[in-house]
Order: sequence, then structure tokens, then C-alpha cells
Amino acid sequence: MCNLYNVTTNQEAIRQFTRAMIDSTGNLEPELDIYPDRFGPIVRNTPAGREIAKVRWGLPSSKEALFEAAKKRADKLRAKGKEVDFEELLRMEPDGGTTNVRNLASKHWRRWFGVENRCVVPFTRFAEPDYRDTGGGRVPNAWFAGGGNEPLLCFAGIWVPQWTSVRKIKEGEITTDLFGFLTTNANDFMKPIHGKAMPVVLRNQDEIEAWMTAPWEDASKLAKPLPNDSLVLLPNKQAV
Repeated sequence: MCNLYNVTTNQEAIRQFTRAMIDSTGNLEPELDIYPDRFGPIVRNTPAGREIAKVRWGLPSSKEALFEAAKKRADKLRAKGKEVDFEELLRMEPDGGTTNVRNLASKHWRRWFGVENRCVVPFTRFAEPDYRDTGGGRVPNAWFAGGGNEPLLCFAGIWVPQWTSVRKIKEGEITTDLFGFLTTNANDFMKPIHGKAMPVVLRNQDEIEAWMTAPWEDASKLAKPLPNDSLVLLPNKQAV
């Protein structure tokens, strides 16, 4: 699961690579680490045209996941002798968001597979937990890029407009745009380091156009592992 990536580029490069016509980001930092539940630049389809915008990372979690989380909280409160309004507890259950979409057959995700909810997520490198010999300590990050010069690439993503939820208890209920990106099986290059999965990466304008405009039966074919020679492992000194 990819929960950290970096964008080191400029807005003009993103506009040219993705053919975006509208830029709503203001000033984009030249180097930006993106963590879950933070805002990052995406390029999305809108009625006014293809737009670069800053959107919060983490799609809505499923009703089932939130129900189970609220049920556990309710059980703990009842065990302390407290009364519980379960409907209100469920409504206010914090949802930090789901960063990666893996199961494309899920009804939860299928409602957002139309062209109007597709986006691409610009990046220059991404991190995965490095499950090689950790010496029993904290699992470090391994950083991947499309080459040593870290060329601009994109994740295949989806976005959800104006979703109302509780992201953090201290924020309370908010309404905001959300995004996440697809993952697929790890290729042979990735497996020794992180064998579970890898992001769905779009490497050129043709793949971006297909993801942003094609019928789902064609666009979904892009959700596959990259060829083994498509990524490089960056030196440790480039890790953040």
C-alpha cells in the first residue's frame, strides 16, 4: 500500500503532461511530500474542462468498515456503563479515508468509475515499506521512480466531489473533495521489496488520455503491473 509520494516539478510541466486546461492550485510548491489525509495536486475531469486542483487524499471508506468501527466504539462505551446513541455515533465515526483502491469489483468503488470521477495524480517518486531484512526494527521506506532523473508520471486515480464525513474528531463533520489511486499486483522488480501491491502508474500521454476518457472496460485494462524495467530503486539518500 502506497501511503507516501513526492511531487518535484512545476505546474507548467503538469499542465503539458496531462493536457490540463484549468489550474486552480494557486502556487504549487516545487517539492512536496504527500501523506494520507493531506492535500495534493490532482488533474480531474470537470464540466468546464480538465483541471489541476488540490484535493484531500483518502476516499470514503465503505459503510461496512465504518459500521464495524462504530460498533466497536459503542461496545467499549457500553462496557463503561455509558448510554449510546448508535445512529449518532455512526454518523460521527471518524473516517481517515482509504488511500488506495485495489478491489475493482467492489460495489463501493464502482459508482465512481465513470469518466466524471476519474483523475490522475502527478508524482515523481513514491514510497513503499521495504520488507527486506529490517533487523527486527522499524520497517523503512524504499523509494521508486521512473528513472534516476525522476521523470513526471501519474497514478491512475478517482475523485469524489463534496463528500460529507468526519475526517478527524477535532474537525467535526466537514464537506470536501477527496481522491485516491488504484493499486495492482506487484511486478517481479517490486516483489522482493514490497510483494503485496504496487500503484497503477500511467507513463505517457496516451495512457493518461485512455484513463481519463475511455469507456471503463478499456480504461480498467490499465490497472496492471508495470513492466519490470519501468522503475528504479532510488538511493537511500533520496528517501525522506
